[in-house]
Amino acid sequence: MGSEGTNVRRKPRFVCLHGFRTSGEIMKIQLHKWPKSVIDRLDLVFLDAPFPCQGKSDVEGIFDPPYYEWFQFNKEFTEYTNFEKCLEYLEDRMIKLGPFDGLIGFSQGAILSGGLPGLQAKGIALQKVPKIKFIIIIGGAKFKSTKLIENSYSSTMEIPSLHFLGETDFLRPYGTELIDSFKNPVVVNHPKGHTVPRLDEKSLEKVTAFIDTLEQMLMEEVKIGEDNTTSKLI
Repeated sequence: MGSEGTNVRRKPRFVCLHGFRTSGEIMKIQLHKWPKSVIDRLDLVFLDAPFPCQGKSDVEGIFDPPYYEWFQFNKEFTEYTNFEKCLEYLEDRMIKLGPFDGLIGFSQGAILSGGLPGLQAKGIALQKVPKIKFIIIIGGAKFKSTKLIENSYSSTMEIPSLHFLGETDFLRPYGTELIDSFKNPVVVNHPKGHTVPRLDEKSLEKVTAFIDTLEQMLMEEVKIGEDNTTSKLI
């Protein structure tokens, strides 16, 4: 009976964090550029950020409103407003809609996603939800706040991570810095800018292999859980 359970594949479950002044619905449209063969293997939950956008959105005229933002920041991106409220909101949504295995973030959502595993490990964020097991970062970067840099990236993150870097993305140099914070990151380079890219043959291979790894991780978790249950019964 137990051996049958270990062969059941469970879809990796992600909470999806959209870009600055966009929305969960917009990110859903963006991610569905990926082939059905990829999307169908993931359990995706798209959130809207907690704050209505406080200025013009770059996607106005491309995607319909409403638009939201995760937190606000100064011109240098070194000081953040409502960041703690953002973390509280995200934890609350993850409690109510979870449990989740990982995060997928784009742009501001990717910057947030890239820092959360470190903040969680330090006991600063997401203490009431399960440990983040893996992340997918699209057009991301590091935080620039000194305090957040210390708390988010002080040690190498050993979770599986998949990073998309656009050739002409203005965040590319900062996305490259973020990659250095992860052990054995999988990197997909694409020729576009700051966008969720379509997957060509080469990138599709990398993404497929990454999902294979996640599924294997989850299957091993189930097996360990079953073995622990069996040992308690003996």
